[in-house]
Amino acid sequence: MRRLLFKSLIHSPLTEPRPPASSLAVGELVHALDGAARRRLGRSLAIRAVDAGSCNGCELEMNALGNAFYDLERFGIRFVASPRHADVLLVTGPMSRNMREAVRRTYDATPDPKWVVALGDCARDGGCFAGSYAVMDGVSAVLPVDLHIPGCPPPPVEILKGLLALLEGVNSKAATP
Repeated sequence: MRRLLFKSLIHSPLTEPRPPASSLAVGELVHALDGAARRRLGRSLAIRAVDAGSCNGCELEMNALGNAFYDLERFGIRFVASPRHADVLLVTGPMSRNMREAVRRTYDATPDPKWVVALGDCARDGGCFAGSYAVMDGVSAVLPVDLHIPGCPPPPVEILKGLLALLEGVNSKAATP
């Protein structure tokens, strides 16, 4: 035990380097996202995450949005536990056959206006799980998908950019008659 203690005092911990995006860029991106949500919805954005059978890589990146570096809560963007309080369904995974009905019910429980975002390559087309007897061909086989965010897994900044693109696209559609 003593050897482990001394070793930890001498050697620095092994961690990954800080993300390359500056905190200023992330702050600007999140402010733009919050502004777009308030223009479209009149309030902040509420996101319901649904895992449809993924490897959890996308969930780790999605959960990183709540850490001290990105801190979405300070801008009013939040993840909610109930689909009845959500504006966006953020679906990860290749849509396993066992989750088809649960995801459909979650979508039906979400009030209008609602948007579906397929997060990651698996949610787009099955990814590395494509062709398996247990999965379908992505989220679009069950739900109408409004946005695909590619990546395996996509980094948190790309998730923010995708959500902003979704809301800006919706705002431009709402502005044109």
